[in-house]
Amino acid sequence: MRPLPELTPMNKWFWQSGADGKLRIQGCSDCGTLVHPPVPICPKCRSRSWTPAEVSGRATVVGFTVNSQRWLPELPPPYVVANVALVEDAEVRLTTNVVGCEPGEVHIGQEVTVRFEQHEDVWLPLFEPTGRTDPTDRVGEPDLPAPRAPVSDDRFEHRAVLSGIGRSAYGRRLMVDPLSLTVDACLAAVEDAGLTLADIDGLSTYPGGVSGAGMNEGGVTALEEALRIHPTWINGGGDLPGPGGSVIAAMLAVSSGLCRHVLCFRTVWESTFKALRLARPGGRLSGPMMPWRVPFGAASAANWIGMHANQYLHRYGATRELLGAIAVNGRTNAGRNPAAIYREPITMDDYLSARMISSPFGLYDCDVPCDGSVAVIVSAASVAADLPKPAVRVEAVGTQIRERLSWDQGVVTHEPQVLGQAGHLWTRTNLRPADVDLALVYDGFTFNAVSWLEGLGFCGIGEAQDWIDKGRRIALDGDLPVNPHGGQLSEGRTHGFGFLYEAVAQLRHEAGERQVAGARTAIVTSGGGTPSGVLLLQRGDA
Repeated sequence: MRPLPELTPMNKWFWQSGADGKLRIQGCSDCGTLVHPPVPICPKCRSRSWTPAEVSGRATVVGFTVNSQRWLPELPPPYVVANVALVEDAEVRLTTNVVGCEPGEVHIGQEVTVRFEQHEDVWLPLFEPTGRTDPTDRVGEPDLPAPRAPVSDDRFEHRAVLSGIGRSAYGRRLMVDPLSLTVDACLAAVEDAGLTLADIDGLSTYPGGVSGAGMNEGGVTALEEALRIHPTWINGGGDLPGPGGSVIAAMLAVSSGLCRHVLCFRTVWESTFKALRLARPGGRLSGPMMPWRVPFGAASAANWIGMHANQYLHRYGATRELLGAIAVNGRTNAGRNPAAIYREPITMDDYLSARMISSPFGLYDCDVPCDGSVAVIVSAASVAADLPKPAVRVEAVGTQIRERLSWDQGVVTHEPQVLGQAGHLWTRTNLRPADVDLALVYDGFTFNAVSWLEGLGFCGIGEAQDWIDKGRRIALDGDLPVNPHGGQLSEGRTHGFGFLYEAVAQLRHEAGERQVAGARTAIVTSGGGTPSGVLLLQRGDA
């Protein structure tokens, strides 16, 4: 029995449309625009009048992944998760399964037609090949609106500095209370900044106290109960510009004078959580995303991003060696990082021969779930001269949403929510990519890093394979060292905060064997997907 969506008045018509063999999509009654997933208002004409509109059920595969990992007991691999564009409107896409053929026969541009499969009171729209290939490119190059211009010459970023960093132990299945990890990291950051807990008047975290599955320690509530510091301002939540958005929010609070020293923290204990709670909870799927993905076995970001990666490889003629260069570079760098979980070097042959997870991703394309906590202190820039260590200032941030907040609509050539925020960054500074000494780019998967490198303009769209030059350009002694600590692929997945920690250490010239010579400017990205953010950092004396 597949996991099924919870039926609501808003979506029941879609999931039961297949009872008569017809595919229906929300259609605006006034302008005819097709909308998916359903929303209560037409995004084009703003009409609230809509009806289930019957469509042909014909579509084109614009992204796919052959899943080899058993995420769900009900769906044995291998199976194909695909993103298909409807023939009526190529901007309307469905995440689905391609059935009726061998997984290896699925390809970009394949024409498919709907075939419904009933499970209880739900008819899942699956698709099978017609035997034809669509000669038309249904995706096109990324086309984003121009970034918004700054509203003034004033930059709130310049009124704050990063004054302290700290981290707990990192590891797999540490079996340590996550709040204890958080306290370790926070106390280390306070000491590193030359402060006391009495100086801390703000707390900021991601994703707050409501997320489960080992993704936090309980949020601001839990840490305040442990430390009793009585902040004048707090922040916690997932609707931020990526995990680093908690730092950006802290900068806004400091620059406005609401507080002076904000303790920002991020804790994960995914590996221990999974070891202690292996059972998947029952019940139907709800929320804005999972009901449209998981019934088709797309239970992991490896599936969602794998579809984009295959579109990229098809479109630009790149190979898996591009992704392998990211993985090998990360592991090489991790060998110089005592905190990294995986430090043994790997070769390109190791990468290519590793077991597949969800094509084009193999084992070494995926970051490492771990236990660990990282803390960063944001302080008012006026204290920079009094800090015991060199201040790190924020030159600019990139936060603008310029594409749909979706994993299968909008941009599918790159990881979603990367190109927009990357473009926005450069509107807030006179610096340019050539001024950057090292890049800390989010690598939840190898393809994420490729997306960021192109989005930030270090190379052109579709040019990463030649630009990376088999890893030489991004090595520690290359033109642009990338993730000198090993990234999340080898150090461990702390959802962006490990990159912030490394950036501060590098700009202070405290990174030891992995130090980038003369580093003065660093770029740090966090997240991707829905949504993300990017920071451009400099030494205080830069």
